[in-house]
Amino acid sequence: MAVAKGVGGYMFNSQSMIADAWHSLTDLASDILTLATVSWSLKPPTAMFPTGFGKVESLGSLGVSGMLLFGGCFMCLNSCEILYAHFFLDAQAVAEVAMHAHGHSHSHGEITPSIHAAWLAAGTVLLKEWLYQATMKVAKERKSSVLASNAIHHRVDSLTGIVTLFAILGANFLHEAAWLDPVGGLLISLLVIKAGWGNTVSALYELADKSIDSEIKASVTRAAKKSFANLREGSQVELREVEGVKSGQNYLVDLQLAVPKSWTVEDVREVEETVREVVGSKVRGVRRVKVRFIPKDDTTTSLFNEFISSDISPRESPEPEEHDHDHDHEDGHSHANGNGNGKKIQ
Repeated sequence: MAVAKGVGGYMFNSQSMIADAWHSLTDLASDILTLATVSWSLKPPTAMFPTGFGKVESLGSLGVSGMLLFGGCFMCLNSCEILYAHFFLDAQAVAEVAMHAHGHSHSHGEITPSIHAAWLAAGTVLLKEWLYQATMKVAKERKSSVLASNAIHHRVDSLTGIVTLFAILGANFLHEAAWLDPVGGLLISLLVIKAGWGNTVSALYELADKSIDSEIKASVTRAAKKSFANLREGSQVELREVEGVKSGQNYLVDLQLAVPKSWTVEDVREVEETVREVVGSKVRGVRRVKVRFIPKDDTTTSLFNEFISSDISPRESPEPEEHDHDHDHEDGHSHANGNGNGKKIQ
C-alpha cells in the first residue's frame, strides 16, 4: 500500500499522497521492526543481561521514531517550498519547484494533482479502516495491547488518507485551489512529526528507566493485596510501596512489604512466592517481581534507601588490590604468606 501511494503520488503530482505514502512506509517499518524485536524482548534473562532483553524493543522504537521525524520534517519542508512557490513566484518558478519535488513536470502552469489520485486515496481509506476493525476485534479477543496499538496505527493511516482525499478533491474542483494539495501534505507531515516526537520521548523515557505509570501501579497494588488473602496470616502483611520500570513490553516491579519482626525467613519466603505468582498472573506484562521486607514498626524506610549515598560512593579511583598477605612494619618485619606460614625477618 505504501508503494502504491508513493507511485500514485509521484505520477499524479500529489504532495499529500506522497506524504501519506511516507507515513504508511514508516508504519510498515514499525511493524517489521516490532516483529523483529518482540522475539528478542521476550527472551529469558541471562548472566550478561540479568534484567532481560526488553530494552531491545525500546531501541527499535527509537529507530522507528527517528524515521518518522526525518520523513515528517522532509515532507514538511517540501510542502512549504511548493506553497511558497505557489503564492510568491511566477508560473515558471512554480513548475521548477514541482520538477524539483517530483523529478519531472507535466506542464508549466499551475500544478494540480490528478483526479485519479482521489480514487487511490479513497481505496486506501476503506482498506485501512477495514484493517483497523479486524485487528481491533482480534486484539479485544486476545486482550493484546500490542495488537491494539497496531490497530490504532491503521486508524491513523485511514484518517491521514481522508485528509489526502479532501486535499486532492479540493484542488481539482475549487477554483484556483491547487494550493490545497501541498496544504494537505503539510498537515499530514505535521501529524507524522507529532507521532514521531511522541514515540521518541516514550522510547527515551523507557531507556532512561522512567517509573511505571499510575495505572500499572494501581493494578499491581490491587493484585498484591488480593494475594494476601491466600496466606495463612495475610492480615499481618502490609503493602508499603510499589515502584517499577518499563522494559519494552515488560514491567519490572519492586514491592516493599511490612511484616511482624518475629517472622522467620520461611514465613517471608511464602509471602514472596505467593505475591509474585498472583501479581504475575493478574497484571499483564509484569515479567519480574522483587519483594523487599521491613518490620512493621519501621515507618521511615523506602525503596529508594537502597541507593548508596553520594558522599561515600562512587570513589574516584578503586582501591588497590589487596593481596593475600600482610606486612607488619614494627621493630621486626614479619611476612605472612597466604598458606599460613610465617617467617621472621631480623
